Amino acid sequence: MSGLFVTFEGPDGSGKTTQIQKLADYCRAKGYAVVQTREPGGTLISEKIRALILDVNTPEMDDVTEALLYAAARAQHVSQVIRPALKRGDIVLCDRFVDSSIAYQGHARGLGAGVAEINAFAVQGLEPDLTFFLELDPEAGLKRIRKNSNFDRLEQETLAFHRRVNEGYELLRRQYADRYKVVDAAVSEDVLALEIRRIFEVWLAARHSV
Repeated sequence: MSGLFVTFEGPDGSGKTTQIQKLADYCRAKGYAVVQTREPGGTLISEKIRALILDVNTPEMDDVTEALLYAAARAQHVSQVIRPALKRGDIVLCDRFVDSSIAYQGHARGLGAGVAEINAFAVQGLEPDLTFFLELDPEAGLKRIRKNSNFDRLEQETLAFHRRVNEGYELLRRQYADRYKVVDAAVSEDVLALEIRRIFEVWLAARHSV
């Protein structure tokens, strides 16, 4: 089997990290080689950039600087982790990818098409094969985050900002309807995991039949 690139997108607090772990466990039990990773991050360099981006002590960070840092972290991640894994034939499960930058920086920050352009340069043509979008009202997502953990610089943004992020995702869902699979993240973790697994199995079977 050739490598498969699966991304998870959604608002903060939607449970992406948990669901990636559950799908990874399932795929490994089926005998697949799986790489779990995240953005920003996934490599030593990219994790250092992540720490800078999300640091609550950098409120002065310019929006363009933020977008460029995300793209830089992504370029390293793609080069060092994602492409090699796909060449090996692994399944790559990634917590966020370019769509996050388009929704957060391009739409919510108002930076526009330039965000897609710098990320196109960063990833050099790499696109996900499948994207799970964990749908959850932004207010509910923020309540989850602020109840259970300390929150980072992006999570500290206003509800209005996170609603704009959601609007950006709605545009992406229409633009890339073929690869987007929307799931209800308001249900329990186990119910959601079963639905993601079901969709993945159907998608994988259809891909193999082509």
